[in-house]
Amino acid sequence: MRPLAVVTGASAGIGKVFCQRLAARGHDLLLVARDGSRLQALKQELEQQYPVGVEVFPADLTIDTDVSLLAETLARSPNLVLLVNNAGFGTRDTLADASPARQEAMLQLHTMAPMRLTQAALPVLIKNRRGAIVNVSSVASFLFSANNVNYCATKAYLTTFSQGLAAEVAGSGVRVQALCPGFTRSEFHGRMGVDVAEIPGWMWLSATSVVDASLAALERGWPVVCVPGIRYKIIVFLLRFVPRWVIARVTSRRMRSV
Repeated sequence: MRPLAVVTGASAGIGKVFCQRLAARGHDLLLVARDGSRLQALKQELEQQYPVGVEVFPADLTIDTDVSLLAETLARSPNLVLLVNNAGFGTRDTLADASPARQEAMLQLHTMAPMRLTQAALPVLIKNRRGAIVNVSSVASFLFSANNVNYCATKAYLTTFSQGLAAEVAGSGVRVQALCPGFTRSEFHGRMGVDVAEIPGWMWLSATSVVDASLAALERGWPVVCVPGIRYKIIVFLLRFVPRWVIARVTSRRMRSV
């Protein structure tokens, strides 16, 4: 029985590259995203290129019943070795103007869904004394910004959740990672309404480089908080010494300008 990896937000960007890299390493895959047709296309692509089994699981993880169904599937998968909680989205609204339903969906997708899926996967991984959970967070988890309030807050949860969980499962054979990329070329920012032309070229990462950094860190067993790219590592390090009011002013100005 081949090892199984489950990837949410699998149809594009970082999630899709995770699927490609893991298939190349011989993992069977369970692909999770809302768009079933794109999942089927990715399934066909992967099975044509690699000798692995690929299944699709169309689901909207902002909906409790879909999260429950996926959690049950994880708990019944004895060959599970990796869960990548990657599904997410961003908005640019002020909280006063934002759709309450949209903000609640973000909290569900970025916090409750990863927690519940992780909780379902852990008994399998701990029993097998191997495997990993990757929570795709963001450099935004170290920041806060106007017009991006809940995105930063929910990503901060994911990073802190991952650090605490890593301490909790230490010695069990299970690894936990908070993957914290900066601006990454994908569909994410276009859907968010960001003018990508306004973001300097040096700030962009490729989805491939992000995933490769994550997998390399998993193989090493450290760090728990993986920040891809030397420039973002430097930024995150320097943030420790920057007054919070400066962070708020700079990030809010940048967010309003894109």
